[in-house]
Amino acid sequence: MRTHYKHVLMCTGPRCTENGVEAEAMFKVLGQTIDACEGLRVKRTRTHCFAVCKEGPILAVYPEGVWYRKVDTAAIQRIVHEHLAGDCPVEELVFHRIGIGDVEQGEQP
Repeated sequence: MRTHYKHVLMCTGPRCTENGVEAEAMFKVLGQTIDACEGLRVKRTRTHCFAVCKEGPILAVYPEGVWYRKVDTAAIQRIVHEHLAGDCPVEELVFHRIGIGDVEQGEQP
């Protein structure tokens, strides 16, 4: 396994999008976007249910413990470039943080 500094977990389970089709497509977009960033050392892992169904696809970034919901191509582009490459979470897309819980708009740290 390659050395990595961040680990991205993404739900591709069948309940977050209809039969997981859209979620699987977004997982592929995530991989392509990460691969297009030369030198970016991020491990990407497909998961099943995060128990936040109907909010998917869900994407979680570790070690920060930042969770994003309803990610689409535009969100993935921002998350990869701003958070994974730039170390700056996309605050308006964050809905949960480890150690804090769910984050309402306007409560960002």
